[in-house]
Amino acid sequence: MKRDPVLLPPTLAPRGLTRDEAAAYLGIGATLFDDLVKAGALPAARKLRGAVRWDRLEVDAAFEKLPRNGPEPARDPPPDDPWSRPRA
Repeated sequence: MKRDPVLLPPTLAPRGLTRDEAAAYLGIGATLFDDLVKAGALPAARKLRGAVRWDRLEVDAAFEKLPRNGPEPARDPPPDDPWSRPRA
């Protein structure tokens, strides 16, 4: 089946990803992607009539929740955050 040409500018990522695109977006294979979806570590697809797509923002949020392979990085408040400054 021939797909229509992409009309998005190259700097704008699509919101809906195919299974293969979502797996590639995470840098993993489609089989591992399927396993992670089945286990609930990644979101289920959404249906757009006959099309099945993964929401890139939901994939991002799920990826943020995955465990790290090492300690959490230190999170210093931004230097210009007035709420992080000590009171006098």
